[in-house]
Formats: sequence, C-alpha cells, structure tokens
Amino acid sequence: MIVVKIGGSLYNTAELKHWLTALADYSTQFPIVIVPGGGPFADQVRAAQKTHHFNDTTAHHMAILAMKQYGLLLSALEPLCQPSRTSEISSSAFSVWLPDDELLTEPSLTKNWDISSDSIALWLASKLGAEQLLLIKRAPNQIQSITELSSNAIIDSGFSGLFSNNPINTKIVNYQNYSKLPQILSCQNESSLFLP
Repeated sequence: MIVVKIGGSLYNTAELKHWLTALADYSTQFPIVIVPGGGPFADQVRAAQKTHHFNDTTAHHMAILAMKQYGLLLSALEPLCQPSRTSEISSSAFSVWLPDDELLTEPSLTKNWDISSDSIALWLASKLGAEQLLLIKRAPNQIQSITELSSNAIIDSGFSGLFSNNPINTKIVNYQNYSKLPQILSCQNESSLFLP
C-alpha cells in the first residue's frame, strides 16, 4: 500500500487532475490511499480563528473537517477514487481517506497548527503499515533536511518528531512531476525523506 498526501496547494492547478489520473492508473498495480490536504477549506479555518480568536483544539477539529471536504472534492474529480473511512480502506484499490473524530483522541497528534495534513498522512501511513508515503507539494526540487523543510514551511513543524518515531520510506514530490510517478515509486530508500 502507498499513502499519497495531495497538498491543498494543488487546488487551483491543472496538475491536480493529472495526479489523480496517474494515481488511478497506478492503483491497478498497487493499492493507493490519498490523504487530502486542507486547501482553501483549511485557509478559512485559519481566517476564522484569526477573526474570532477561538482555541487551537477547536481549530484542529475544524481543520480535520476541512481535509474531509477536500477529500470529497478529490473523489468527485476522479470517479475511480472511493471515499473511505479508516476501517474501509482495505476494501478499495484506490481510495481517498476521509479523516474522522478518531484523530481528536489520538495522543501522538497535538491539537494545534504544528500538526497539519503532512503529519496526519505520516500517522496514517504508519497505522496502515504502508510501504511508502508521498507528499505531493509545491516544493523545490533540491534535497533538503527535515529541519530545512520545516523551517521553510514545506512540511509542518510536528513532522520531524513523528518521523523519528515512525520512520517510513517518505518522498516529497514536486507537484509538476506526475508523469514520473512510476520512477518515483520504484526508487526504494528505506526510511528516507527526500525530494525527487
């Protein structure tokens, strides 16, 4: 199984549909689970918190709902992609995970903006025993350390701690590299994190 987080930054790009098509094609060979980012839905949560000054726990809950909204959008754009709860993932070769209230009681995930869909994708990949995790982002193509990725806001600040406890073959992929998906997945670096 491969877990693929599709960043919310792809929301307004032509590449979004290209990625969904590429992943649908690859799912005939290997099961794919998409973790949705928050996209514009999470941006609205941030704006609402700034306006109304509610706590981070509430914002975290709303951000999870934002991920779910983006996930529903992704499944609508690609008919082969089945929206699935955690318990339903194994029944589909190509699914988009719709996060639920289980995350609100997960002790390894802090309830603030240090944890975003990046860390949640890592958590899910570990929970499912996935072989690989891809983070599809608007990221530069040069290799950076986890510290650099975090300080440049390419990944969330909570990712490093989770990764050290749950090392998994992880790649950060530039959003324009959808045509290179087979090569990216065939490159095996155990418990690595790099940008192809």
